[in-house]
Amino acid sequence: MEKKQFKSGFVTLIGRPNVGKSTLMNQLIGQKIAITSNKPQTTRNRIQTVYTSDDGQIVFLDTPGIHKAKNKLGEYMVNVAERTLNEVDVVLWLVEPSTFVGAGEQHIIEQLKKTKTPILLIINKMDMVKKEELLEVMKVYGGLMDFAEIIPCCAFTGENCKDVIASIMKYLPEGPKFYDDDVVTDQPERQIVAELIREKVLRLMDAEVPHGIAVSVESMKMRRHGHIMDIHATIVCERDSHKGMIIGKQGRMLQQIGQNARFEIENLLDTKVNLQLWVKVKKDWRDSDFLIKNFGYDKNDY
Repeated sequence: MEKKQFKSGFVTLIGRPNVGKSTLMNQLIGQKIAITSNKPQTTRNRIQTVYTSDDGQIVFLDTPGIHKAKNKLGEYMVNVAERTLNEVDVVLWLVEPSTFVGAGEQHIIEQLKKTKTPILLIINKMDMVKKEELLEVMKVYGGLMDFAEIIPCCAFTGENCKDVIASIMKYLPEGPKFYDDDVVTDQPERQIVAELIREKVLRLMDAEVPHGIAVSVESMKMRRHGHIMDIHATIVCERDSHKGMIIGKQGRMLQQIGQNARFEIENLLDTKVNLQLWVKVKKDWRDSDFLIKNFGYDKNDY
């Protein structure tokens, strides 16, 4: 019996902000790496995660959502997302189950028509519509351009997500493993910790604050006798009023952010964590090349 060839390659997830890209990636690899929230522009870096099976290895790039840029950070995010389309073996385009194809989707279609990369259209949140409505959505999008495949799924529950993996494998070339079997991300622990803290701010704060925040992890040190990791991190915001809101009355909001983040960081690192948080104001950091780079966003990526 002929031995099955091992496949490997790179896959990017694209889509408008808040369509569920990070949730889908976390579901596909079976572990939480990318942060999620109900606010757009949650993902700022190309987070690289890895799925490995007996059949092959998929390296996922979860790009920032494609949208119209409003500042230098926004330009960085959009350029990273659009440039990635030609650097991968397969593109996953996530959309919501609606027959209305808005300006944002039209913009993405124009970008996709420029690439020769196989494109799988993933209609997320299939549980929110009836079957006949879902078929109509598939028909509408199928008439807009040629997709390699159209796959409905639910990233939140995992429904049909195995079909997504199977379809990706069809379009990957034969190749070696890029990472060992137990690797699920190439992100440094410090960066994942910073993103988990930022996620908690996004989830707990009012809409006006989150876009103007970044998190810098100053130090991560295991105590001499082990069992406890001391982590010092700073939440950076753009306004004094935001600082007050993040700290909260008698420090309660900051305490809640810390408690929520510590729980997930302990799960990530598999150790007890002593998390110390500070809040600093750096006005207009999103328009400063130096500060953008300082918070982990490399200008050379655009």
